[in-house]
Amino acid sequence: MSKMKTLFTLGLSTLSVSVYASQCETVRFADVGWADITSTTAVTSELLKGMGYQTKTDLLSVPVTYSSMANGDIDVFLGNWMPTMEGDIAKYRDAGTVETVRANLEGAKYTLAVPAYVYDAGVHSFADLAKFADKFRDRIYGIEPGNDGNRIIQSMIDSNAFGLKDFNLVESSEAGMVSQVYRAVRRKQWIAFLGWAPHPMNNNIQMKYLSGGDDFFGPNYGGANVYTNVRRDYLKTCPNVGQLLKNLQFTLPMENELMGNILNDKMQPQKAAQNWMKANMQQVDKWLENVKTIDGKPALQAVNAYLKQK
Repeated sequence: MSKMKTLFTLGLSTLSVSVYASQCETVRFADVGWADITSTTAVTSELLKGMGYQTKTDLLSVPVTYSSMANGDIDVFLGNWMPTMEGDIAKYRDAGTVETVRANLEGAKYTLAVPAYVYDAGVHSFADLAKFADKFRDRIYGIEPGNDGNRIIQSMIDSNAFGLKDFNLVESSEAGMVSQVYRAVRRKQWIAFLGWAPHPMNNNIQMKYLSGGDDFFGPNYGGANVYTNVRRDYLKTCPNVGQLLKNLQFTLPMENELMGNILNDKMQPQKAAQNWMKANMQQVDKWLENVKTIDGKPALQAVNAYLKQK
């Protein structure tokens, strides 16, 4: 009887390991359609492919990303911009269905911006927008519906903060908003929009971030850090992928370069990621410290071989 119990226990243990392994073979990412998250997701996916894993990326809004993680349908999200996403993540973090691994980018920013010629004409702060409502056509341009930045703008309008009650939020997408901004700049038209760094927009046009929005976007012109999130217990279930996620830290210059390749040079994200890693193997080495392939071999050698084939 004791022997049968032991065999049964071993069987359950083997089944458990098998189930865990199958959960880890494919790493499921959420991409909310922002070029910076597309870039970092592409880099992480290429690392994992070199390690022998499969990857799957779904394009989801921020709210759907977090509900999908809570439901166990998404494993990893690399785009938790804080503090502006506090309202999005709070209930899931507090319930323990979404966990934070680490900050993967520090020194970002996220707040309202205007072209430099608008700034030079007297729009320096959030409080200046309403003074020139006619020139702005009572509009502030945001990105995709459900985005945290859009929600903040709408809350300012709804509460008549800075006298913005007659303004309208224009929602589209990152690409749509950026195209609208570039078109306005070419025509020297006035436009107020969501701006952030890292992003090629900071180099492609002369723009200025507005002061005075600390209560809404945070201090230091919407100063932000970006965090890696995972679904509940993912680090325990998939410790090798978890080690990679713990190692991943990006930089503003790196992300600016990748986003420039994708947005300006029209390069596919995975190709941009491959090229960057080939040119920066010292950084790849750091990311892969104490990380193995899916079958337990040193990850660096496998990823290096993978990249040489690309």
